[in-house]
Amino acid sequence: MPYTTKQQQAILACLERKQGQPLSAADLAAELRQDGSPVGLATIYRQLERLESTGCIHKINTEQGSYFQYCTHAEDGAGCLLLKCEGCGRIVHLDCSYLQPLYEHLEQEHHFTVDRRRTLFTGLCADCRAREERHASE
Repeated sequence: MPYTTKQQQAILACLERKQGQPLSAADLAAELRQDGSPVGLATIYRQLERLESTGCIHKINTEQGSYFQYCTHAEDGAGCLLLKCEGCGRIVHLDCSYLQPLYEHLEQEHHFTVDRRRTLFTGLCADCRAREERHASE
C-alpha cells in the first residue's frame, strides 16, 4: 500500500485486530474512539473505500448495511471468497483452488467473470449445523 495516513493505519489495525468479525463504519468509529484514536465517520468511509480498492479489506453488503472485514489473503495477491454462516454470522475468508474450474466454466460458457473478492457464499458452519442437528433430533 503506497501512502497511508494515521487514520487509515488506525482503521486497518482495528480491522486486523477484529479480523474474524465484520464491522460497520459506526462500529469502527466506536472502536477507534475507545482506543483513543477518534476518527470522523466521513473520514472512516473515505479510508474504507481506499482500503477496499487496495484489497486490504472486504466490503460485505447485507440487508442491514455494509460491513468491513480485514482480508487475510491481501498479501499473496490472490482473490478470495467469503463464507458466511447464517446461524452465528461468522464470516470466513477462503482461497480454494477447487473453485478455479467453476470460475473458468462461468467465463468460457456463460461469458461471466466472477469477482472473487466480492463472492459471498452463505450456509451453516460446522458448529451451527451440529447445533441444528441436535435440536432436530430432540
